[in-house]
Order: sequence, then C-alpha cells, then structure tokens
Amino acid sequence: MSTLANDRFLRALRREPVDRTPVWIMRQAGRYLPEYRATRARAGDFLTLCKTPDLACEVTLQPLARFPLDAAILFSDILTIPDAMGLGLSIDEGVGPRLANPIRSARDVARLGVPDPERELRYVPDAVRVIKRELNGRVPLIGFAGSPWTLATYMIEGGGGDHDFKRAKAWVYDEPALLHQLLAVLTQSVIEYLKAQRAAGVDAIMVFDTWGGALAAQAYHEFSLAYLAQIVSALGNSVPTILFTKGGAPWLEAIAQTGCSAVGLDWTVNLGDARRRIGEHCALQGNLDPAVLRASIPVIEREVANTLAAYGPGPGHIFNLGHGITPDINPDHVAALVAAVQRG
Repeated sequence: MSTLANDRFLRALRREPVDRTPVWIMRQAGRYLPEYRATRARAGDFLTLCKTPDLACEVTLQPLARFPLDAAILFSDILTIPDAMGLGLSIDEGVGPRLANPIRSARDVARLGVPDPERELRYVPDAVRVIKRELNGRVPLIGFAGSPWTLATYMIEGGGGDHDFKRAKAWVYDEPALLHQLLAVLTQSVIEYLKAQRAAGVDAIMVFDTWGGALAAQAYHEFSLAYLAQIVSALGNSVPTILFTKGGAPWLEAIAQTGCSAVGLDWTVNLGDARRRIGEHCALQGNLDPAVLRASIPVIEREVANTLAAYGPGPGHIFNLGHGITPDINPDHVAALVAAVQRG
C-alpha cells in the first residue's frame, strides 16, 4: 500500500483507475520560474545548483508550491555521468553544455570507467534523500538519466551544438564496434546511477533518449533501443520506468515491448493513434506541443481538452508536454494548463 498522499501518477503508470488524469511537466523546475532564477543566481552557476543537494531540493519543490502537480522530478542534468567520467562539463547560459575532453578515439573509450554513484555522483542520491524528506509523502519523486545513445552523442561531439551529430553518426557507420564499446560502459553507468537513485528513494525512473530520433530505423534499434531494453531489464520490477525517445514515433511498439511501465511521447504523434498501436502493453505519457504554452489561455485550454480526448476514457495516461517547457513561458499559462487537465 502506498504511503503517498497523492499517488495518481504511480497508479496511472500501473494502468490502474484514477479519479483524474495525473499531470507533471518536463523541466517543470526551470528558468521560466522567477523563483528558480533567483535560486540559480544565488548558486552562482548551474553546476553548483545541481551539485548542492539543498539547492537542488529547493528548485525541485518550487513548481509544486505554485501548481498542484502530481509528481516532482529530481533537479539535475543528464550529463552528470559524463562529468563524473572526467570529460570536463561546463554549461554556458544561452550556449549549452560543453565537454572539455570529448571522446574521439579508441584510447579515449578505453580510459572510461563506470562512476560509483555513491562517490563521484554522491550529490545526486544525497539530493534525492533531501527531496524525499522535504516532500514528506505529498507526491512521488521521479529520478532520471540520459540514455546511453544520447550521452554518447554529447561525449563524441563535445557538447550539444551540432544536432546533425556528424561525429557520432560517423561512428554508427565507420566505428560500430567502438560505439558499442562506449555504449556498453554508458549503459552500465546508467544502470548503477539509477539503482542508486532508487535506493535513495525515487518512486519512478525516466530515461531521456533525447536524440534517439536522429538515428535511422535499423541504427535506432541497434544503438539506442537495445541499450534502453538492457536498462529496463536491469531495473526489473524494483521501480516503474518511463522511456522517452524524442522523435520515436516510428518505433512506439518496439519501445513498449522493452517492458517499460510507460512510453513517453513527443508532440508529433496523435495520442489516440499511439494508444491503438501500443494497446495494453504499458501506460502513455504526453504529449502537448510545448509551443502551445505561448498561446492564449483559451487556446491552451482547448488544446489540453483535445489531448485528453485523443487518449479517450480509461486508465494509463499521464498528461505532460511532448518535450520540456521552455524558458520564455509565462507561469500563468502553466497554471492554466494544470487547471485544465484537472477539470478534464
């Protein structure tokens, strides 16, 4: 029996009946909130914010103070693992992540080891423990990691600027064995990292395969999905898992077959079509276009209603955006979205 005051999100992940569709928002703790910007300024830089558990807790809880959301998500970054591997992460406002020591050769790959999540990444499970204490059972806490393929793209490219992934995709075709070697160590790192988050108290796990959709179909199955399946298998029934491949619409059935609890959907697929394709295999999360939040409140309300109608009646839906909220969004528009979901 759950000890949470609000467990709609977890029940929806199990495809159990709920009184209303649960809602949370990717990047719900972020730059669109003035209170986040104030805490970020106090921290001095983004990585200090991530690596200071009390501050990470503060920003994790900020959106819950504003909006009646059904889940919190750990405030962190997907590049914590490459940073712990010694790749020299820096994050510049308006520019994005940079890695001072990118992976460019077999020698670079051979040097990589699996970080100990209770040593090199201790600040993350510490943050989870602080957040769980402060949440005090109000709502579930979601932990997360980047997918092995997505982490590999940043590590090979040296940052996030080139969305053509020229170097990483060259490895797909010219150096597949080396890429598999890199993905293997990343997969083990993600598994250990997520197990540590679970041990610290997260109630669900999300894996962000942000750049899986950049791959051709066969390459997606070989270099992304196969490793996502390993992660789901390693976590087993210890924690519900959500897999989100941005651009993953062609492969929804295959993603569902990994055994994950839910498939996260971007905004390019109709929610009803996705439900018909996946059937009873797992829950669905999504999938309002984040750009809708720039529209007027009546339009936001209409699009929320359209999204709920596209899924239709019955259990197994978690309302979310099709990707993360952007910094330019008015918090009042987020409040309107949450209220519209709650009205159904």
